[in-house]
Amino acid sequence: MPRSRVGRIATGSALVVGGTLGFLPILGFWMVPLGLIVLSHDLPAVRRRRRRLAVWWASRRNGRNTRNRGGQ
Repeated sequence: MPRSRVGRIATGSALVVGGTLGFLPILGFWMVPLGLIVLSHDLPAVRRRRRRLAVWWASRRNGRNTRNRGGQ
């Protein structure tokens, strides 16, 4: 990941734009989430959404583990 803010924003934007062309060879839809992760280091709106997703995912995983333990 580039050290400069401009480099990270350019890299993240390029990954998102390249990911929209996922139907082409070499480029893929996997580039969109990776680009959003790179952008989340510098853009507060993307950071908030990434954090919400991380909290939701953790609560979902913890809820599933709690349910499984109760049945044993």
